Amino acid sequence: MSGSAVVIGASGAIGGAIERALIEEGAHDQVWGFARSRTGAYHLDLLDEASIAAAAARVAAGPSPTLVLIATGLLHEGDRVPERGFKELDAEWLARSYAVNAIGPALVLKHFLPLLPKTGEPVVAALSARVGSIGDNGLGGWHGYRAAKAALNMLIRNAAIEAKRQSPRAIVVGLHPGTVDSALSKPFQGNVAPGSLFAPDRAAMQLLDVIEELKPKDSGKLFAWDGAEIPF
Repeated sequence: MSGSAVVIGASGAIGGAIERALIEEGAHDQVWGFARSRTGAYHLDLLDEASIAAAAARVAAGPSPTLVLIATGLLHEGDRVPERGFKELDAEWLARSYAVNAIGPALVLKHFLPLLPKTGEPVVAALSARVGSIGDNGLGGWHGYRAAKAALNMLIRNAAIEAKRQSPRAIVVGLHPGTVDSALSKPFQGNVAPGSLFAPDRAAMQLLDVIEELKPKDSGKLFAWDGAEIPF
């Protein structure tokens, strides 16, 4: 695979591991790693559309991106944690979850989809979550995070439809990485079954393996770390 690879959220556990794996594999002419905490040419803040547009402009200089991975997400922050019931809903926290988990990725899609090459099978993947599946929801709770990831899933489906108008064999998907040993999952790791907590490097390789097997017919869908399709 040639062209460039783009990792957004490259300072996070999963994003950083994916960036390292892509560099090590050497299958792309260039690997871009963007993050809010990075400076200069590698800075991208999901809450600042100007920074997203600037990052896209740098990538647009070439080579064309054949892989764009949005490895971002917000589950808890400070004393804010996922809601257990509707009595815990808070408008400000809901808005924050939507901003990071849905609106930010949507703006990335806005600026990066036009950069996809018109030929080949470029892939755009965003980290979603099984708990964002409406069909798979049997427990409830975590209202803001579930709803924001469900919104992201709809945006992925819409992006898949739109991308094909420019790049007929483009693949746009959501990916569920499983529970990864990261800051995002740290407060909840006690509930994870033995053997189901993945190290970031392992999670990265699993996700890249899933991406490697994707076909254009898979565009617009949500897949787990083991390649199984998750219903929306």
